[in-house]
Amino acid sequence: MRTLPRLLLASLLAAGTVGAFAQDEKAEPDVVIRKEGDKTIQEYRVNGFLYAIKVIPKYGKPYFLVRADGSDAPFVRSDQPDMLIPSWQIFKW
Repeated sequence: MRTLPRLLLASLLAAGTVGAFAQDEKAEPDVVIRKEGDKTIQEYRVNGFLYAIKVIPKYGKPYFLVRADGSDAPFVRSDQPDMLIPSWQIFKW
């Protein structure tokens, strides 16, 4: 009978620590907007980690720069992937 109160206490302590971690993380990213010449740049950060940049040129379409693999890798354009997929025609009839 002593194990039931101990298990209950352990589960309450574990739930309390999980709730504390969940409150530390933000649900929405921090967005910093700045101007560079004729471009507007929006930086998206979560917990201080820069994960995406939106570039809005004065003329042309806006585009995103994102981390290549989600970590500290260099930024790549999201609309122009590095991997080019060949499209050879094998059969035609």
